[in-house]
This record gives sequence, structure tokens and C-alpha cells, in this order.
Amino acid sequence: MPRQVIVQPSIEAVEIIDTPIPVPKEHEVVIKVAVAGTNPKDWKMPLCGDDLSGTIQSIGALVSEFRPGDRVAAFHCPGMPNGAFGEYAVAPDWTTFHIGHLSFEEGATVPVAALTAALALFADLGLPATWKVVSDQVKAKEEGKGPLLIYGVSSSVGAFAAKLARLSGIHPLIGVAGRSSAFAKTLVDHVVDYRDGEDAIIASIHSILSEEGLGNKVPYVFDAISEHGSLEAVARVIDPQGGVVVTVLPPQLFARDGNAFRWSEGVRAVNCVLPRVYGSHKDFGFVWSRYLGRLLQEGRLQAHPFEVVPGGLAGVLTALKRLRGGEASGETRNILLRSVYPRNLK
Repeated sequence: MPRQVIVQPSIEAVEIIDTPIPVPKEHEVVIKVAVAGTNPKDWKMPLCGDDLSGTIQSIGALVSEFRPGDRVAAFHCPGMPNGAFGEYAVAPDWTTFHIGHLSFEEGATVPVAALTAALALFADLGLPATWKVVSDQVKAKEEGKGPLLIYGVSSSVGAFAAKLARLSGIHPLIGVAGRSSAFAKTLVDHVVDYRDGEDAIIASIHSILSEEGLGNKVPYVFDAISEHGSLEAVARVIDPQGGVVVTVLPPQLFARDGNAFRWSEGVRAVNCVLPRVYGSHKDFGFVWSRYLGRLLQEGRLQAHPFEVVPGGLAGVLTALKRLRGGEASGETRNILLRSVYPRNLK
């Protein structure tokens, strides 16, 4: 009988359950998991994992783009049964995409992080998408639409945001990073080190803007961290008259002042919630899942650096505790798990 792992809220224990191979609904695929990915969401809201890659086991009655045996990556619907931390997982066909020649490890780094980045940039910030085709006159006006500040640019979400923004011709790109500044420099035009403190962050950003002849405020910000002081720093550099900021966590829960935290009145602020691709942004999820697959297979987009925790799915707790402790952030890596589960583990 196949097994799956359910993580307890404390992330101090897991429940190992035997489950039959799932039967897909009309627009679902069942995937034999090769690699499960983890990210900070999985220890903050633990359950059963949502990043995965593997081969199609079976398809629903209305699925037309996939066949058994296809190599895919997928974003499993959070909170639903049969997630990534199991030998078989279920995903909607519209958040599943072909990975072609990519390794399963590479594929598992992509779905949650890249879809979140795309949603933040092109739906919430309203920046021009990578494929936008316009006349020369409009192109001259739109080209280089920026600057764009990405706080946490070396995180998996931040890095994918930088890669997608560069593909879209958005510049200059300013990234805030720490121990991973060397990696960040491969992604953006300018890197600011958050370890120097909030005042130094602001001074560095002002210096970059001055150097670029762009005033002293940033019109577009994607805060891929949204805690530990990032919100407060962003609030000091976002343009108070029409600036747009997108966060990955709700400021009222993660800002230092909690409910007292407020953006300037002229700032449009959006909390990017990826599960919208199962509701109001379902078409966005469909289009971008397919486009990510194409970009990856053509080599225009690269997977995120990763490491594999040994022990198969028996390593779930190890991976999540390392993420909680910040051990992966300095190495700018995804922590992955292969689906093999030791049969003698009770």
C-alpha cells in the first residue's frame, strides 16, 4: 500500500498513513512522485506538501494535455489530500506542466515559487508580461519599466521574480539579500545587503536611484520576505504617490507594529496569495504553468539551486526544521526529498 506523510502543526512529529492510489477527478492528474519540494510555507502551515515532480500515473476524464508516463511538475492544491509528501499525489491539470529533459529535482523547485513570482509581478504589480508584443512606439515607452525592488531576491520566490522580470526587460532591478549576495548579483543590477541595518538599506537604495537618475522613491516593490523588518524598510522607499507593493505575508500579522502598521495613503498594497490560481486567477494559473514549462525546456528559465535531504520522505521533518531554522537561506537552496519511503519505518 502506498504511503504518505502528514506533518503535525508543531512540526515535531509526522503521521505516516497508508493510502490507496488516488483516483483523479475530471480535471485532475495523479502523479507518481519522484521528488517533493519544500519551502518556508511548509513549516509555517504544515500539512502534506505542494511542490512535486514525477510521472503521470492516471488522468481525469476531461484532461487532454497529459498522458500516463509524462514527466511533469505540479502545484498541489494546499489543504487537499494526497500532497507532495507521498508516493502518489493529486494535482489539477491547470497547475501541472511538462518538464521535458529537466531532472525531477530541478522540476520540483519550480511550481510554488515561480507561480508566486509570476502572480506577484504580472497580476498584482501589473508589470508587462514576458510575452507582451507591442508596437515600437509603445515599446519605447514601456521598455525598462521600473525600477523594481525585490526584497529577499536570493530566496526561491525572489530569485524567480528576478529571472522573470529580466526576461520581461524590466530594469533596473534592485535586490535586497544577505549571506547570498554573490548569488543575488547574478540576478539583478544592484544588490543591497540587509545585514547593514535598515538605515543603511535606505541609504543604499537612494544612492542607486540617484546613480540611475530615478529620484529617491521606488514605484514597484515585491517583498518576498515580508517579516523581520523588511516591511518597515520597504515602507520608507516605496513611492507614497502611486507606488505598488506586493507582499507574500499579510503585514498586519508580520510587521513589527502589527495592526498599527500602515502603508502611505497613496500606496497600493497587495498580499500575494497563490491559491488564487484555484479560484479568481484560475486562467492565470493555467497560462503561466504552461509558459513556465516552455521557458524551462527552452533554457530561458533555470531551476533554483537545491539540495536533497537523504532518507526519502523519512527526511520531511529534517527538511522542515532546517527551513524553520534558516539553514537553507544562506545557501539559496530548495530542500528536496525523493519519494522513496523506508518500508521498515513505523
